Amino acid sequence: MTDTTHLDQIAERVELLLSRHEELQRSNAQLRQQVQALEGERDLLKSRLNAARARIDALLDRLPASGAASLGNDA
Repeated sequence: MTDTTHLDQIAERVELLLSRHEELQRSNAQLRQQVQALEGERDLLKSRLNAARARIDALLDRLPASGAASLGNDA
C-alpha cells in the first residue's frame, strides 16, 4: 500500500468521523430542546395538580364533620 493510498483512507475516515460528529451534535441539540419542552410541560402539569389538590382540600374543609364521618363508614 502506498503512502498516498494510506493517507487517502485516513482522510476518508476523518471526514466520516467529522460528519458523524456533526450529526450527533444536531441530534443532541434536538434532544435538549425536547427535554426542555417536556420539563416545561411537567412543570405545568405539577402546577395544575397542586391547584386541583388545593380545590379538593377546600371542598373537603367545607364538608360537615358528620357528613365526612358517614363517608368514611360507607367504605
